[in-house]
Amino acid sequence: MEQWQKSLANTINSLKYLAVQFGIDPEPLGPVVERYPMRITPYYRGLIKEVGDPIWRQCVPDPRELEGGLPIDSYNEAELSPVPGLIHRYPDRVVLLVSSSCPTFCRFCMRKSWIRNKRGINLKESIDEAIEYIGKNPMIRDVILSGGDPLLLSDESLEDILTKLRRIPHLEIIRIGSRAPVTLPDRITLKLCRMLKRYHPLYVITHFNHPSEITSQSSKACIQLVDAGIPLGNQTVLLKGVNDDPPVMKKLMQKLLTIRVKPYYIHHMDLVQGTSHFRTSVEQGKKIMASLRGHTSGMATPYYVIDLPKGKGKVPVLPDDLKRDGKILYLRNYRGEIIEYPDLEK
Repeated sequence: MEQWQKSLANTINSLKYLAVQFGIDPEPLGPVVERYPMRITPYYRGLIKEVGDPIWRQCVPDPRELEGGLPIDSYNEAELSPVPGLIHRYPDRVVLLVSSSCPTFCRFCMRKSWIRNKRGINLKESIDEAIEYIGKNPMIRDVILSGGDPLLLSDESLEDILTKLRRIPHLEIIRIGSRAPVTLPDRITLKLCRMLKRYHPLYVITHFNHPSEITSQSSKACIQLVDAGIPLGNQTVLLKGVNDDPPVMKKLMQKLLTIRVKPYYIHHMDLVQGTSHFRTSVEQGKKIMASLRGHTSGMATPYYVIDLPKGKGKVPVLPDDLKRDGKILYLRNYRGEIIEYPDLEK
């Protein structure tokens, strides 16, 4: 058993542990865990400095997760799946779900109901069908492996998927979306990197949300991937109480460049049930972007994007967005459609 597998075997999923280690009352968290289970790697737990800090908020259950008002699947992923486990939203690229779990369960996850309550599909049966669909659709040039976390697969299982994808002549790019460098950096072994290197052009999109997540271990994980010729991009989610402060976000973006990770997106928080307490206003996101543009390297300035409901696609928040009374109410998606967006400024 490799070290990363030993770490997974010791993941924290007990509220009693939190009660003993941090002196909290676990009772209010019981109903939350029943709906959205808890899982924290020992490494990521070690980054928590105190109750309520940015790391705590990302991985420890909160009673506010039971508040209603937001949909389970506002992004219409089910209707955008021509075959199980494949999301075909944009003409030339698809998301292929290859894993149903993660090293640490993020409390803000857009698929928290699907993953946590095991409502998903049988991935083992669906992957071959999805790859067959990709092979029959020559407009698809880009595949994003997602889940769950693809790097929770064994090296052998992951390589089997990559091998099958690389046999498709029209497929140009493979991307792997993973938070393992952040929450389980031991997973990024030299053996894994040597294997991934055989399937270029291959990109890894990771998910740092706070400067405290950039440690010697996570830095080593990222640098090993880059040294294997794998470009790294980062998608940060704008989270209330975690990174919705301009100096914090600027520090994160700058530190990412020092470990050879390119800031790619800052995502506005998704419209997903159980995550409303993480939501900020769009105006706060714009303030953060203003604190980056011209105040740090252009390389440290990502796009600030909103993923529109009903599968309408990601759009950057730009100065010419349509407004009323100074508030962003409408956005244009990649088709040029004008999409109404919920008023988040109140």
